Amino acid sequence: MTLLAMTYRTIAVIAFDGINPFHLAIPHEVFGVDRSAGGVPRFELRICALQAGPISTAAGYTLFAPHGLDGLRDAQTIIVPSWRDPGELPPQELLDALRTAHECGACLVGLCLGAFVLAAAGVLDGRPATTHWLAAEEFARRYPRIDVKPEVLYVDDGEVLTSAGVAAGIDCCLHLLRRWHGAEIASHVARRMVVPPHRQGGQAQYIEAPIPSRGDGDRLAPVLDWAGQHLDQALGVDALAERARMSRRTFTRRFKQATGTTVSDWVRHQRLAMAQRLLEMTDLPIEAIAAQAGFGSALALRQLFGEVLHTSPSAYRREFRGNSA
Repeated sequence: MTLLAMTYRTIAVIAFDGINPFHLAIPHEVFGVDRSAGGVPRFELRICALQAGPISTAAGYTLFAPHGLDGLRDAQTIIVPSWRDPGELPPQELLDALRTAHECGACLVGLCLGAFVLAAAGVLDGRPATTHWLAAEEFARRYPRIDVKPEVLYVDDGEVLTSAGVAAGIDCCLHLLRRWHGAEIASHVARRMVVPPHRQGGQAQYIEAPIPSRGDGDRLAPVLDWAGQHLDQALGVDALAERARMSRRTFTRRFKQATGTTVSDWVRHQRLAMAQRLLEMTDLPIEAIAAQAGFGSALALRQLFGEVLHTSPSAYRREFRGNSA
């Protein structure tokens, strides 16, 4: 059996009348293009609708769905790329099919407003999740049992994943590819798509959104860019505020507005992300990685891995190298 045959995976994508073709194209571009010549594992991508046949699109033209909901039955992963209206309850037949697939072990992915479909199916109850920021308040109000994370690009909660709007769906799909087959494969696909292989956090469960640009006069973004490149140095609030030529109070307020988090949490997240990348891509000893990422000691690195990722750096490296192999 060849390597490609061993890594073959069936992915079903839900299509519906009124779908935006771009949302449908995101999982196709990541998983549906045959890049096996470049060493990328092949996937069987199924476009599934309530019934096989033509579906209308928001762009005014018609697409054809080769499969009905029966195409979900043996799929290992099911992606709901969006939904036409957060106020519209999805058809019961679709919700039942998603619940059944999940109970049988399928990984469910809700991109953008697709999170509303997973929520209506009940599979997000008691879990963290995200959706498009414009619909986040309604999402939280309608589904109070969900721990809504409006500030992140995507949430990986094991076999259920959700993403924020539009481009974050690309991030989420690349994250899945990276989780299954390693950083090198995901980076190869990202280069072909001319997009970053991961933004702001690599493999962490909660991926912080990029710092929004405030124009050429903004003094915050360059400071954070610098901090991200000097994680091995002391990065306290006072030092960063001085570099930004702001008072501590102004810097703290501007930082919270831009990132939705505190300086210490942001720095911790950046250091964790760098440690993850170094574990994935290098053979450096744990002590060297801890120093390069700014943890000061291997013990501090192990403690944060246990707290956030519920694993050890060594186990993380073994798992990722195993996936890559």
